[in-house]
Amino acid sequence: MKVSARNLIPGKIKTLTHGAVNSEVVIEVAPGVEVTSIITKHSAEAMGLKEGGSVKAMVKASSVMLVVD
Repeated sequence: MKVSARNLIPGKIKTLTHGAVNSEVVIEVAPGVEVTSIITKHSAEAMGLKEGGSVKAMVKASSVMLVVD
């Protein structure tokens, strides 16, 4: 698959929690660093997602805000 998004972050599925409609996918992208995605339960099942499986988080945003205290 080819995509235009430049921000593909590889990782392993740490936890996968299915709800009635949506699924929460927690991806460990580095030791102690996690990215969480909420997708439809149907998509999670169609993709065959399982804990321990390899995935890439694709980030597509027109802006990224920074905050300094």
